[in-house]
Amino acid sequence: MQRSPRPTFTELTAGRAFPPMSGRKGPDLAAAGYTESEWTASGRALSYRADATPEDGRFELTEADSAPFATRVLVRRPQAGAFSGVVLVEWLNVSGGQDAAPDYTYLADEILRAGHAWVGVSAQFIAVEGGDAAVGLGGQTTGLRAQRPERYGDLHHPGDAYSYDIVTQVGRSARRPDGHGPLADLTPHTVIAVGESQSAFALTSYVNGVHPLAREFDAFLLHSRGAGYLPFDDRGRGADIRAALTRGPARLREDVGVPVVVVQAEGDLVGLIGSAPARQPDSEWVMTWEIAGQGHADLYQLGEFAQFVDCHGPVNSGQQVFVLRAGLRHLLEWVAGGARPPAAPPVEIDDDEVIADELGNARGGVRTPAVEAPVEQLTGVPHPEAQPLCMLLGRTVELDEQLLRRRWRDRDHYLGAYREATDRLVAEGFLLAEDREEILADARPERVTW
Repeated sequence: MQRSPRPTFTELTAGRAFPPMSGRKGPDLAAAGYTESEWTASGRALSYRADATPEDGRFELTEADSAPFATRVLVRRPQAGAFSGVVLVEWLNVSGGQDAAPDYTYLADEILRAGHAWVGVSAQFIAVEGGDAAVGLGGQTTGLRAQRPERYGDLHHPGDAYSYDIVTQVGRSARRPDGHGPLADLTPHTVIAVGESQSAFALTSYVNGVHPLAREFDAFLLHSRGAGYLPFDDRGRGADIRAALTRGPARLREDVGVPVVVVQAEGDLVGLIGSAPARQPDSEWVMTWEIAGQGHADLYQLGEFAQFVDCHGPVNSGQQVFVLRAGLRHLLEWVAGGARPPAAPPVEIDDDEVIADELGNARGGVRTPAVEAPVEQLTGVPHPEAQPLCMLLGRTVELDEQLLRRRWRDRDHYLGAYREATDRLVAEGFLLAEDREEILADARPERVTW
């Protein structure tokens, strides 16, 4: 296959930036010795024709046409002397009608303390040109070009068929900066692609079809994928994620040749996302963690936006943030030739329903301290009368005091069990020792009042 060229990078300095949507304020970049900059990446991008998309993930693609593009690339990076050598390229998520960076939100603390660089790519059509939002309030949204023409007026996107090669080109430039662009003075040794939800659907297509042709990424972190995948034929338009929900199923190809870690929430397995038909056992290159008691999205991700969402009760307040940080750490160790991530049992499912324990929490899976030492029911299933947005947010359900009294003798009993679960999960590798104090502070002793 003919390799597409490297993009041209031009720093954006005019006008005001329009950062990816986030309900949670990230860590202080300057205090951590990081800088943030925005760039236009421009050039010509390839598209592909899908000749076969079998269930085993061994997609067969051939090169189709190419088209000019100019899109936004956001970079958060340390100084050269503090750089770990790792670059994370996040396929920004557009399900809300504009760019969001959910995996940066979850991983920011781990990225900064480790000294990694992060590159967010406005990979998809809707981010630049606008279009129909898949979630949220729905309706038409405006893209970067219309929102801030003084800064983004020169952007243009030929359609999601070209997104795969746009991400390839950004990954290639991240691997070999060659003195140009936002990573000019860094010397990377590992470049991994990450993406959550719709972006994980896209990376499923990428892993199964594009990666065998491009070979620009050293590893992949797929977060909350469905059973389907994004198509390859959206020219002049954005992909329809709702149609992708019924496409497939497709597993990840087992001959991918680089490490792939898949982190799934309990809420991803059944319901709207419905990833269970694409489940696959751990293999040479692919490993999966499923987090019990976890919604597809959660209170941590929503941040201050949670106050504006009426889901007939609190949304899921699970602890996937800590599991995801550990997953990234293990993935990088695996890429470097170290140990594979620890294996985790799957969440237990029967007849498309999650099997619950006596307190209503899922059995099996990676069990965070909030699930192992419960004072609430955490579920990926939304309230049946909640608005459509809540389909992704699960619930936190208050448990009856009599149930809690049967489980916990007193507050010290609960806190001791929560602490023991935290330390055991750190020892097993599903949590990081650096997060221990933050996890312990997340306990809920006020629920045990006797």
